[in-house]
Amino acid sequence: MNAKNKTVCSTQHPHRLLTILLGVSVALMAFNLRIPMASIGPLLPEAIKSTGLSSEGASFLTALPTICFGLFSPIGPTLARRFGIERVLLAALVVIAAGTAARGSATAEGLFSGQILACLGIAVVNVLLPGLVKRDFPRRVAFITGIYVMALCAGAGAAAAFTVPLYTYFGAHWAKALAAWTVPAVVAILLWFPFAIRSAHNLSLRRPRVRGLWKDALAWQLTLFMGLQSALAYIGFGWLAPMFRDRGLDATTAGWVLSINIFGQAISSLLAPSLATRGRDQRVINFLSAFLAVVAFLACFYGSIRWAWLWSGLLGLAQGALFAVGLTMIVLRAANVEVAGSLSSMTQTIGYLIASGGPFLAGIFRGLTGSWDGVAALVAILGLVLAACGVGAGRAILVRAHSGAAA
Repeated sequence: MNAKNKTVCSTQHPHRLLTILLGVSVALMAFNLRIPMASIGPLLPEAIKSTGLSSEGASFLTALPTICFGLFSPIGPTLARRFGIERVLLAALVVIAAGTAARGSATAEGLFSGQILACLGIAVVNVLLPGLVKRDFPRRVAFITGIYVMALCAGAGAAAAFTVPLYTYFGAHWAKALAAWTVPAVVAILLWFPFAIRSAHNLSLRRPRVRGLWKDALAWQLTLFMGLQSALAYIGFGWLAPMFRDRGLDATTAGWVLSINIFGQAISSLLAPSLATRGRDQRVINFLSAFLAVVAFLACFYGSIRWAWLWSGLLGLAQGALFAVGLTMIVLRAANVEVAGSLSSMTQTIGYLIASGGPFLAGIFRGLTGSWDGVAALVAILGLVLAACGVGAGRAILVRAHSGAAA
């Protein structure tokens, strides 16, 4: 090797190492984005009993994440324009850690305030992290996005599987088990801190104003599709584990069954985008995924409890496909980067507000009827509307929106 090649290798190696560390940091951030929600379900009966929450209060608790995501998502780009995306992501991670830790107070006030804080941070990361991936990994967007989604599902699966064992480890103290999930957020903060400190304030999220999007039928079909699939997902996060416990599974087993659902989402979220882009459009995969989600959900409610792991896994495969294809369609239906950004903001803000009704109504129906029949009917109705919206959003056309003068 000549001196010139040695020089090239010596300059490229640090850059490659920095890129790897950046990718690991992104994955670790994503790992924390569903933990506060997935860790609640397995211990929800204990939290209700300890804090004296009513069925309405428990319903509102399970609906909090989607409400917060809808309300807080728009502030992410505004903060990033002023302070820089790296610093805002660091602050958001700190807020996630603080909110997760606040749940250790073992009070209803601490549980609600902690969830709100954690979901505020998650909402900001949800919006900003895809832009960071596109900026820093322009040639590896699909690969890093796949890692991002897989890490997100892995975090949720870990929370569902290990929250009850943590509860046992801490001497049947549910609040300590929930607060223990602060640790992954702290690790993410420590790993991301150098990137935030050394970053120059050079990221401008200022973009041309996009017009016509909110009047476009296709944009609303995609927004409803994303909102309804999230509603089903968060019904699963909040109520699948309690439902399985009502059907006879112990708390630990119910947590593991829920984790199988989430790991199924991780698998299909990696495979579904490539399958969805091979055909002319996404109508078929959207319809089939929605149909499978409803059938698997109903099997969880009424199928043999011996096969709970299978029903949960099938449900996870369907939900992962719905989520991943929905994200893919946001890019496919936009004519340019500006429209894609605005469409993403619209689907997250409105979609999550729509999704918040899912777990809330599920809790209300459960409380009113004293059974899971009302929740099952709700799932079936949401699934039918989701399938219809998926057929509309799956058409291979662009949203009728255009970008003009800078906002």
